[in-house]
Amino acid sequence: MTASENPRSLILASASPRRRQLLELIGVDFEVDPAAVDETAAEGEDPRSFATRAARDKARWVAQRHPERLVLGADTVVEVDAEILGKPSSEDDAARMLRRLSGRSHFVHTSIALIDGDRCHVIVDSAKVEFVDLPDETINWYVATGEPMDKAGAYAIQGLGGLLVARVEGSPHTVVGLPVHRLPELFAALGLDFWQGLADR
Repeated sequence: MTASENPRSLILASASPRRRQLLELIGVDFEVDPAAVDETAAEGEDPRSFATRAARDKARWVAQRHPERLVLGADTVVEVDAEILGKPSSEDDAARMLRRLSGRSHFVHTSIALIDGDRCHVIVDSAKVEFVDLPDETINWYVATGEPMDKAGAYAIQGLGGLLVARVEGSPHTVVGLPVHRLPELFAALGLDFWQGLADR
């Protein structure tokens, strides 16, 4: 049964190809309908709270368009020194972010929100990422590849950015943008059996 044939199949409220790939990898039946919401943190909003609100807002925006469907929203935030690093606005901005992350640790928080009718549950999963020391030559090379430009924190661990990462404490999938190991817990919070959904395919 395909997603379009199953009225209870999942809708992913994200255009992220990384999230699509992870859902496909574990065999989830889903469709994509990206949300169009403001992803700007409010003044004084801490990184985890912002990730939670953004994921919930995305899921709610799409759920209004598909009231009978399950909707999954997600948001990933890079935090360093209690500050949110978003997507770089320019190559210079990307280089600035990478210099700030060089040779030190930072946190990545990914929030996932599931909506079923008028019910919503949100989970935040965090990982600690340590970068290798990055000389300017490496930063300039990586920025020139173009990969950092649409990534929170200006790197993609699943791509060339993996060369910059010394270690990860937590799930690498959280850093990529979808902590798939938390999906069964997320579904169970709404009384849904995630594993049965996979078995029904």
